[in-house]
Amino acid sequence: MLGQDVITALAQELAEARRTRTVVPRITARYPGATVEDSYAIQGVWRDRMVAAGRRQIGRKIGLTSRAMQEATGIDEPDYGVMFDDTVYGSGAAIEIDRFSNVRVEVELAFVLRTPLEGPGRTVEDVLDATDHVVPALEVLDSHVEMEGRTIVDTISDNAAYGAIVLGTTRRRPDEVDLAWVPGVLSRNGEVEETGVAAGVLGHPARGVAWLAGRLHRHGERIEAGETVLAGSFTRPVWVARGDEVRADYGTMGDVRCRFV
Repeated sequence: MLGQDVITALAQELAEARRTRTVVPRITARYPGATVEDSYAIQGVWRDRMVAAGRRQIGRKIGLTSRAMQEATGIDEPDYGVMFDDTVYGSGAAIEIDRFSNVRVEVELAFVLRTPLEGPGRTVEDVLDATDHVVPALEVLDSHVEMEGRTIVDTISDNAAYGAIVLGTTRRRPDEVDLAWVPGVLSRNGEVEETGVAAGVLGHPARGVAWLAGRLHRHGERIEAGETVLAGSFTRPVWVARGDEVRADYGTMGDVRCRFV
């Protein structure tokens, strides 16, 4: 495992990379013995610094929960990162692409919790009982560790590649819709790029939230009431560039749109 001085230095390096929109060499290339717990420690130091600087944490994102995403990245287990209030956009937003690095978008569902959720062994039913509503969302990926050869350690250290969330306007209670069968059709500039259904996330998108509750428990944390949780993508990521217009169609749950300027 990495020493605290190395963890702190890597957190600072990644904070600077995010500030300057640059990319750093793979952590696992420099520290082959780095573990998943090391990577969450790096992320935690970075998060605490962001909070100390005045940013407000509003939730978590879960990544790598579907076979499509695991095959796309070569990583075979989920991960999580944190979301801050200054990374939230509404549908129709114009997003400055220069805020990010290696920009891609994914189709997801966001769970907003009514009550806290904590501990291992949580079930889909536990998650649904704790959820106030679910809303369609796009995740904007933002990677600051070199892409080729990345492992889950590199991704987690980089806040699980989270950049921003674009929220739709259609809210549904968990008992109003069969969440496993919510569709997602992702188009870029009018051309369909990816399709999927939410069951692609571990069989049911709530399972991603249950996984997160168990993982946070190992770090002495829980998902708090009012937090928003991005449950994981059920399509592969789509690369975007300046000028691109993106739309995700969720059927009866409406759509989410944005453009990159």
